[in-house]
Amino acid sequence: MATAPSTAPNVAPPKTEKKPMNGADVLVEALVRNGGDTIFAYPGGASMPLHQALLRRSESIRTILPRHEQGGGFAAQGVSRTTDKVGLCMATSGPGATNLVTAIADAKMDSIPLVAITGQVQQKVIGTDAFQETPIVEICRAITKHYYMITADDWREPEDVQQAIRNIPRIVNEAFYLAKSGRPGPVLVDFPRNIQIAVLEGEIDWDPPMHLPSYHPERRVAAPEQIKQIMAAVKHAKRPILYVGGGVINSDAAAELTAYAKKTNIPVTMTVMGLGAFPGDDPQSLHMLGMHGTVYANYAINEADLLLAFGVRFDDRVTGKLEEFAKHGKIVHVDIDPSEIHKNKEAHIPIVANVKEVLVQLNAALTDADLPQIDEWVNQCAEWKAKFPLVYKEQQNELIYPQAAIEELWRQTKDRDTYVAVGVGQHQMWAAQYYKFNRPKRWLSSSGLGTMGFGLPAAMGAQVAHPESICIDIDGDGSFLMNIQELATLHCEKLPVKVLLLNNQHLGMVMQWEDRFMQGKRAHTYLGPIDHPEALGQGDGSIGETYPNFTQLVKGFGVMAKQVRNKAELPAAIAEMLAHDGPYVLDVVCPYQEHVLPMIPGGMTVREIITE
Repeated sequence: MATAPSTAPNVAPPKTEKKPMNGADVLVEALVRNGGDTIFAYPGGASMPLHQALLRRSESIRTILPRHEQGGGFAAQGVSRTTDKVGLCMATSGPGATNLVTAIADAKMDSIPLVAITGQVQQKVIGTDAFQETPIVEICRAITKHYYMITADDWREPEDVQQAIRNIPRIVNEAFYLAKSGRPGPVLVDFPRNIQIAVLEGEIDWDPPMHLPSYHPERRVAAPEQIKQIMAAVKHAKRPILYVGGGVINSDAAAELTAYAKKTNIPVTMTVMGLGAFPGDDPQSLHMLGMHGTVYANYAINEADLLLAFGVRFDDRVTGKLEEFAKHGKIVHVDIDPSEIHKNKEAHIPIVANVKEVLVQLNAALTDADLPQIDEWVNQCAEWKAKFPLVYKEQQNELIYPQAAIEELWRQTKDRDTYVAVGVGQHQMWAAQYYKFNRPKRWLSSSGLGTMGFGLPAAMGAQVAHPESICIDIDGDGSFLMNIQELATLHCEKLPVKVLLLNNQHLGMVMQWEDRFMQGKRAHTYLGPIDHPEALGQGDGSIGETYPNFTQLVKGFGVMAKQVRNKAELPAAIAEMLAHDGPYVLDVVCPYQEHVLPMIPGGMTVREIITE
């Protein structure tokens, strides 16, 4: 039977209505177009339109709510320190913005690419001490690589407001480029609310030309003559050493550095920022140098006749007394930032260039005839390594020593893809000494600014970027408490970060200096009740009940926790933590009398190194 023809009129399919974009939508779209796929953002009145825009683009960019803006800033660093991406964080105006300041300063000190976005009060009330107004651009001027405020020339003129919206893609493009290129660093984008809510009229250019007339990092390359100078210095050296820093990590030059070291057989020592640039358990590695570096690394630096300083800044925690540091050697200093050349130490061969490109050129030019004859020097370094190994005196008792806990963690994770973040203090230095990093970007440490509370949120950011990997925070009880609220983020976002908490009930590094230089007088470094004998340094050294009770506290956030005190139970406890499919805090109670050794006291030389 034939079907009767339809009498319905031919109706065109409805057109999808294109919703108008406002300034906040434009900024979020620009973030996505620059590769932004995750942002750690805490909302407030001046940033609510941005959060609504993020909600509208949730299929393209993941928004994670930290429980404190500083935690969000460090989590964004966790992304950028372990990937090739630019970390993104956002806060509202006033206190929200100022809570980001420490994370921004931290990124500046460690040359970490970061774009921090802050909501701002409406232009018409800027400068009137409006509710939750702070001049965040002025506050951050000295701790950012660059900064922007997205404003209209005249907020009362509609065309000026439209121009401000059209400037957003260029500003965001520039912010990403500045954060990542040259010497990386943080860029601040401050965004008044009136521009956020203004609706875009007409089309917009999503890829406008950048306007950075005085910024040319691509020109910073080594001349062929400079490469020849390095090669000649290496060939004639008898005691050369590679002194490697975070610049090698930032320029993704670990493979080139390792290849060059292997070809030349030159011993390698790393700064705390450079760990992982060369395999830590390789016989050629002298490991970390400086205040808490190995004896053999510091001896080698002291005796070297050629210092190949690649991507370093001659930090005071490395050099000690500056005029005595490597005074017998010729210095080749390669850094992409011209302000670092001659800043702390005069270089004999200064080269402003990307260290990766320099290493590529060196590897390409190197022949057997260019290799140094350094067998005697290599043997000398090996003798120092054998004579002065990293050791600790583990007593014949059941206590868990922090070095032993870190070594056990390393044994159980070294063959897996593991990222380790730390807070700041004794545990940080022990982790740098006893956890051997064989790959770059697996070590996250607040090294320049030395920010307590860095470890947990940084591990959180690393876990977001690497969901299939193990991400661990090795922390001290003092540092852990600084950003403990991020446990709530771990629970709600289902991020299986593990925390090895080395709990000695003290601010360990400050206490160590009290013991060494202040006759052991305790000045507010005991973290328990003020009427406890330990508060005055009069206790018997035993740790009874811990304060706070971390297992109860952590479980209150919905996170698994366990306390362990007996060293015989430690391996199984760590294995249980690693096997757990969610976040986990292992509270390891440690004796507080342990000191981080070796130690070169501040401003002194290797001749004053303390080893016991």
